[in-house]
Amino acid sequence: MVSLQQTATLSLQSNLFPSGRAASRNPLSATIPSGPRRRGAHGIRMSATVATSYAIALVDLAKANNTLESTSADVEKIEKIFSEKQIHEFFVNPTIDIEKKREMVDEICKSSALQPLTGNFLNILIDAKRVDVVKDIVKEFEEVYNKMTNTEMAVVSSVVKLESEHLAQIAKQVQKLTGAKNVRIKTVIDPSLVAGFTIRYGKWGSKLIDMSVKKQLEEIAAQLDLGDVQLAV
Repeated sequence: MVSLQQTATLSLQSNLFPSGRAASRNPLSATIPSGPRRRGAHGIRMSATVATSYAIALVDLAKANNTLESTSADVEKIEKIFSEKQIHEFFVNPTIDIEKKREMVDEICKSSALQPLTGNFLNILIDAKRVDVVKDIVKEFEEVYNKMTNTEMAVVSSVVKLESEHLAQIAKQVQKLTGAKNVRIKTVIDPSLVAGFTIRYGKWGSKLIDMSVKKQLEEIAAQLDLGDVQLAV
């Protein structure tokens, strides 16, 4: 029996790479669960399964076409693009015509310099009505990519943008802690930290190094037994 993952990969290989737009009726949509979105724990597992299938298929295609690194860079761009509320809502809105969504993908590809592979992949998600899981696909893609390349992902949050030399030092420290061959840094601006920075790494960011003033203030408040008293900064 062919698994969902294998079927998704085969369908993508046969439909993603012909030049031009993806076909309006894509066989991939028949291999991925569709219909009403389910809520609750079961619905979350369903979305994770779908996202994993798409992510592995994209990784396999990128490997086959020797574009794994550039595809990984595109996936990072997609994460930032779809984190914008208006863009995400546009693509998941069922009342907006598919052709308009395709046109928007063309604009995104041009403005963000995405590969044709990536643009066609987004069109497949549109055809299959699965743009709603694009953020999960990004996470799953990164997980597969990181394992494949022995790469540790570290998310560095700070109040202001850190200098490149500081990020390089952080990458070296994470490499020492994890033994990973490579370290990729993602930066996030978080004004709530007051000053300093935090580093999250490990599977799903399970490990934390907190060098923020916010953390220091919380520790001081705990030592002084201030409870819920708000500290003015």
